[in-house]
This record gives sequence, structure tokens and C-alpha cells, in this order.
Amino acid sequence: MEVNHQGEIIVNTNPMSQSRTIQTHLILPPDTNHHETIFGGKVLAFIDEIAAITAMKHAKGAVVTASIDSVDFLSSAKVGDVIELDAIVSSTGRTSMEVYVRVTSMNLLTGAEKLTTESFVTMVAVDEEGKPVPVPGIHPETEDEKRLYETGPARREHRRQRLNMKY
Repeated sequence: MEVNHQGEIIVNTNPMSQSRTIQTHLILPPDTNHHETIFGGKVLAFIDEIAAITAMKHAKGAVVTASIDSVDFLSSAKVGDVIELDAIVSSTGRTSMEVYVRVTSMNLLTGAEKLTTESFVTMVAVDEEGKPVPVPGIHPETEDEKRLYETGPARREHRRQRLNMKY
């Protein structure tokens, strides 16, 4: 018997690796600003897309974006670079999935690679009427997956506190 981060019994779980999704994009001039670096909004669109695909693989159905919790732009990608997005379901609730997205860029001429962006996106599984539906739990297999999985409750609590703030 498995128990999720909320103390609820989970009937079935999937390995985190089952949801892993990787996308590669070549950065072209229309994707960039006047500094010839990729628009942040373009990176956000790629992140939202891969998070949705990753969550759909896990939920085996439709999903909607509930939040993009954090996006850290650590470095930029330039025209001619390739960016690779690597996403995995890192935590689950009853109907929600937290997806970790890591973006790296590579200069194909020099082979230099760098971490470009990291983000956590929350997706919710929905039925044909747009109503939330339950999702399977997850279980980690590697040390990196265990770190992501074990730090999930703290991120969930941070989201909960942020949503409960009064402005």
C-alpha cells in the first residue's frame, strides 16, 4: 500500500520515468529579440507545451495548466543554439500533477552546454466536461527522482500559502 504526500492511500502508482518527455528546438531568428537571444515568452510556451504532454502521458487523458509556479531564467539561448526540454511528473495530488521542466541549451558548433531554465508547472487532469479527475500516484526510481519527489510536499505547501494570501 502506498500513501501520497497528503497521507491518502494510492491504489496504483507509475514510475516517474514513465512520464519523461524530451523536446528539442533549434533557435531561429523569429524566436529571438534584438539581442539575438530567445524570447522568454517563447521559452514559456515550450515549457507549457512539454508540461502538458508529460502530464497527459501520466494521466492518460486531457489536462489543463493550473499554474506555472516558478520559472528561473538562468542563462539565454542564442540564434543557432539548440534547446532541449526535459520534463517529468515530480509529484501528484488527487487530480493534479506537478511537472518539473529543465531546459538546457547547446551551441552545436562548440558543443558548449548550459542550463537555461528550470520550472515547476502544475497540471490538472480533466474529463470531457472539464471536471477534475483522479490521477495515478508516482514513485521515484533514481536518486534525482527521489530528490524531486521528496521535496514535492514543501513546494505544494508553498503553493497553498501563496494561493491563500490576501492582496
